[in-house]
Amino acid sequence: MTQELQSFLESCPPDLRADCASGILLAAERFAPTKRWHIDTILRVLTTAGTHVRDDAVANLTQLIGGAQELHAYSVRRLYSALADDISQQPLVQVAAWCIGEYGDLLLEGACEETEPLQVEEEKVLALLEKVLQSHMSLPATRGYALTALMKLSTRLRGDNNRIRQVVSIYGSCLDVELQQRAVEYNMLFWKYDHMRAAILEKMPLVERGGTQDEEAKESKEAQLSEAALVATEPQASKLLDLLDLLDGTSGAAQPPPALEPSPGGTLVHLLDLPCVSPAPASIPNLRVFEREGLQLNLSFVRPPGTPALLLITVTAINTSGADVTHFVCQAAVPKSFQLQLQAPSGDTVPAQGGLPMTQLLRILNPNKAPLRLKLRLTYNHFGQSVQEIFEVNNLPVETWQ
Repeated sequence: MTQELQSFLESCPPDLRADCASGILLAAERFAPTKRWHIDTILRVLTTAGTHVRDDAVANLTQLIGGAQELHAYSVRRLYSALADDISQQPLVQVAAWCIGEYGDLLLEGACEETEPLQVEEEKVLALLEKVLQSHMSLPATRGYALTALMKLSTRLRGDNNRIRQVVSIYGSCLDVELQQRAVEYNMLFWKYDHMRAAILEKMPLVERGGTQDEEAKESKEAQLSEAALVATEPQASKLLDLLDLLDGTSGAAQPPPALEPSPGGTLVHLLDLPCVSPAPASIPNLRVFEREGLQLNLSFVRPPGTPALLLITVTAINTSGADVTHFVCQAAVPKSFQLQLQAPSGDTVPAQGGLPMTQLLRILNPNKAPLRLKLRLTYNHFGQSVQEIFEVNNLPVETWQ
């Protein structure tokens, strides 16, 4: 069946590739007969439709390869060959760069029994990673993988490291701040802490599954199933009345339910959980969290009745000064037990003299109903100066999480 799906993936319309690739990866994760088959399946998906895979595909494959010690040589050779053929599929390039950096010494050793003989020279490996760094198709994250791979190869290759040093030093003045910082730190390893470089750049330890994120996801799923069970135990007559209520309801004040992924409980539970059969949500007071030189940042809150674990925060920026605020960017972070999604802002300019405010929506899922802490980072230009503010909001109303 997987072979049929992979053949379909190669020729299916672009709008179906994401769903098809996701289905293949999920099926492979659950029913893979061997680790090698699992790795081969993911590699074929990344080669065919790498730009359409889920965001966690890279992390999952690197974890899978890292945990299969007997397949390290096989994996690095397969990925090197795939990277040499195509550097446009970004997830594939990221996994290949990571694998070459970790197991580059195995790539240069003798032939692997499970693959065709492959003669690889150090110069070719370095040239391929430099090609990834210089390609206009490479994302900033991909360049970060390639730069780190070059740095790790400085402890795994037997040749001179001058070429690697030159490449790393070039990116010390890169326009991308994160890549520049990484290159500067790597340069310091060469020039100031060279005696520690081999120890710092050792192979990554295996990250075992079942960590904090998995436990939190499990707790979230159990909470959803518990809510579904409570609804399922209601009398049948009550369900019928609720359904009739939905069909006859004419109130214009009812808000439409937010678009959420369907739960395993089926659609009937969601139908019975619609906000129009629940009491009106309690009003949550607005909160001003920032004010400087006429720029104000206010937060307003809404908790949809049908999904009490979801909190919608509207960030509103108002400018009462005499100069426009330009290049305005608002970034947010929450603790790991929460799930945060930032919607696109209405713009990046906040007009002067109380003009049209800029707004941005934050969707926060709090399955454990824990007290909410929010960290905000603002960057903007005002009165000809570049401003950056980082602060934490700890005084959110209790109604936002209780």
